[in-house]
Amino acid sequence: MSDAVDYATLARFRYQLRKFQAFSKAAADQAGLTPQQHQALLTIRGFSNEEPVSVGDLAKFLFIRHHTAVELVDRMAKLQLLTRVVDNADGRRVLVKLTEEGERRLQKLSHANLKELRAIGPTLARMLDTFRTS
Repeated sequence: MSDAVDYATLARFRYQLRKFQAFSKAAADQAGLTPQQHQALLTIRGFSNEEPVSVGDLAKFLFIRHHTAVELVDRMAKLQLLTRVVDNADGRRVLVKLTEEGERRLQKLSHANLKELRAIGPTLARMLDTFRTS
């Protein structure tokens, strides 16, 4: 194993990640959402296949504090992007689900993000390939 660091590739890789984040932020802004709201929609939709996401789960997946997640859910509920439901199995847990409007906005943003990822994907893949150890 070599101790050599390819700073140029690391810098280019980080640049490509920031470039994608900037693209995603601009797309969210255009859709009338903050990047955190967009990420929350994606988290709720992406992690709720097996069971609904709770407010606590949302906090964990977004790396935010529980009370911050509660405030985020409150703001998004006012925008009619999601709804809250009390968990039947545990009345202390609040589950969040996307509304039709939340689904619509997420789908539009996801199509734009996937198109951008497909465009930069080959570049990222080549960079990641250089990080493999032999």
